[in-house]
Order: sequence, then C-alpha cells, then structure tokens
Amino acid sequence: MQGTTVAWQIYQLTHSKLALGFIGLVQFLPAVLFILVTGHVADRYDRKLVVALCMGLLALLSATMATLTQTGHITVPLIFSLIFLIGTAHAFAGPASQALLPHLVPAEVFSNAVAWNSSLWQFASIAGPALAGLLLGISKNPAVVYACDATLALTAALFMISIRTKLGRLEQAPISTETLLAGFRYVWNQKIILGAITLDLFAVLFGGAVALLPIYATEILHVGEFGYGLLRAAPSLGAGLMAIVFAHLPPMRQAGKAMFRAVTVFGVMTIIFGVSKNFALSLAALACLGAADMVSVVIRHTVVQLVTPPEMRGRVSAVNLIFIGASNHLGEFESGVTAHWFGTVPAVVLGGVGTLLVVAVCANLFPDLRTFGRLDRMPDAQQASASNAEE
Repeated sequence: MQGTTVAWQIYQLTHSKLALGFIGLVQFLPAVLFILVTGHVADRYDRKLVVALCMGLLALLSATMATLTQTGHITVPLIFSLIFLIGTAHAFAGPASQALLPHLVPAEVFSNAVAWNSSLWQFASIAGPALAGLLLGISKNPAVVYACDATLALTAALFMISIRTKLGRLEQAPISTETLLAGFRYVWNQKIILGAITLDLFAVLFGGAVALLPIYATEILHVGEFGYGLLRAAPSLGAGLMAIVFAHLPPMRQAGKAMFRAVTVFGVMTIIFGVSKNFALSLAALACLGAADMVSVVIRHTVVQLVTPPEMRGRVSAVNLIFIGASNHLGEFESGVTAHWFGTVPAVVLGGVGTLLVVAVCANLFPDLRTFGRLDRMPDAQQASASNAEE
C-alpha cells in the first residue's frame, strides 16, 4: 500500500519517470550501505525485539508522511528522505525476521512454514496495491493510505512483541572486522548457500520480463491499462497458488534437483512470454513463471536457514537479501538496457535463454546444491560440510 501510494504521489508532484525509477533504488540503498551492521545486529541482539522496533519505526515514518501530506508540507526531498529511512528499517528487519523463523517452528515443518509465509506475502503483494488504489480513488488523499499503513505497521509491532520466543544474544564474540565479515566468509565457503543465492541472482537478473510489461500491454498485446494490471498480477497469482500447494505437500526429498528444474521452467516461460502475441497465453506464461519462481524461493530460503548455524543466520540472511535485492533492481535495469539495444521481444527472449545458461553453469559449479536432499532436515554429510565451512 505504501509503495503504491509513494509512486503515485511522487509522479503527481514531479511528472518524472526518472523520479519513479529512483524510488526503488533509494529504498534498496540502505541494505547495501549497512550490510555489515544489519546482519550483525540480528545475531547480537534479540531478533524479535529488532523486528518489533523496526515495525514501530515504520509506523512512525508512515504517520509522519500522513501528517506532512495532510498539512501540505510534503515535498519531494522529504519523501525521498523518508523513503531512505523506510529502507533502513527494512534493511535491519529483513535479516532478523528471516533468522527468527527457524526458532518458531521445528525443522521438519520449516519448509512448510516458509511456503505459508510466502503465500501470505504474495497475497499482500496483490491486495496491497489494489487496496491502496481503492483508498486513493475514494479519498483523493495519500494521507489516508499512509495513516492506514501506520496503523498496520504498529499492529505488526505489537504482534511481534507478543511472540513468546526469547533468543537473547547468539553471537558471543566481541565486535571486530572478523565478526562483521563472517557472513560473507561463511557464504563463500558454504557452496550450497553460495550456489542457491547465485542461481537466484543471475536467473532473475536475466529473466526480468516484468519490467517491460507496460510495453507489452500497450504495443504488443494491445490490452490497455486493465490488461496491464492483469499481466502485473499474474506472476504473483501463480506464486501464491504454488505456495499454497507447496504448504500442503510433504517435505521435498530432492530439493536441489527441484530447484534447478524450477529455474529451468522459469527460463522457458520467460521465452514463451517473450514471443507470445496472445493475451491468454501471456497470462498463463507469467503465472507459470511466478509459480516456478516460488518453488525456487521456498527451496532457497529453507536451504539457507537449514545449512546456517543459528548464531550466523542474521549475517547470512543479510547477504542473501542483498543478492535478492540486487537481482530485482539490476534485473529491471538489464531488461531496460537490452530492450533499448535489441528491441523488447529479443530482450525478453535473450533473458530467458540467459536464465537457461545460468542453470547449466550453476549445475556444474555447485554439485552440492544439485544433490541436496530433504528439506525437513539436514543430512549428516551436509552438517559436516557446514561445520567445516564455519571453522
């Protein structure tokens, strides 16, 4: 809701497409600037309290945006300053939140919890923009949406505080360059994690067809604004449905192979969407693309948390989130550049082909990931590998 409203308000104030492009980058910038700190905080302090404080800060920032908008004192520099602070809160909340989940559910149902969590996220990604648009349409006032967002963020903070799990301090070593860089070093040494996040980074980087949907809706499929909305919602719909299916299935027994197959489907569906001139086929391809991506997301997140020891999960999650953020933002940039160079359809098709090449390369570079087994427990061999990497 907040992101949709910020984009609308920025465009109303500036009528600049470039300003819209800076919104995501400004929100992503804190994750890069503070990466050494965010993961360390998640490992050194109670993760539940870290997330609760971040949610409280988000509520305060949304309330500030509502007040400034309602009183007529809002400006573009102020919005971008607040967006940076919002990105900072998310940068600290992300690693702590991801690292907290394994402590709330047993290992044998962790992948199921990830699937349910992902399905709720996909529901929010569909319902949030629609609800924001409805409120904007009725009230004609962004302050109403910001006030609603502030209420929801404060509610999230209260719910987080009510969780009974108390972790305390997990990282016992004093702060040093070694402890700050431990997340990067662990990811580099643990090839299963490195392979999972590398596969995701380059697959999404090359397969970022979503960034070009406005062009497909207006110039190729000729479906207008409503069709564009359906195209934009299709990947999230497919991902949400797959997450629900995933949550009702027993734990996966050959997760590594399934991840590579899912990314392969992602690449193939990207190519099909790229060449399609039929609206129904394009919707189906995007939905399948989103479903395949969800399989990869659940497996990657589960593998990262299973292989990483509890005291390292915050710093490793911070690195993982940087890879995810980089793949999304750089993927949009890559799609725009290649579309400018080669044309829209060739850019999407080349992106799909690039994704398939990434699958082939990663399958050879990371055999440990390819042979990774059950998602409900870490095999002895993998536990030994993780221990060796930690040492």
